[in-house]
Amino acid sequence: MGSLTLEKVRSDALSLSEAERAELAHSLVASLDGPADPDADSAWDAEIFRRLAEIDSGTAELIDREELRRRVRARITRG
Repeated sequence: MGSLTLEKVRSDALSLSEAERAELAHSLVASLDGPADPDADSAWDAEIFRRLAEIDSGTAELIDREELRRRVRARITRG
């Protein structure tokens, strides 16, 4: 693709609504990952259902956003 064509695409993309630009950006980023791995999709589905079951049964440890931020900062600080 030539630079003039790229500039035209960029210009056209920037004229889209915010929602349309977000959808386009998502599609473009996803295209960089290559084809989807069905095994990974299945594994993520299983993980999601496992976590939901833990929440439903009351065995999951739920934390609020501030606690999450505190834990993340502590890990970053420890290196």
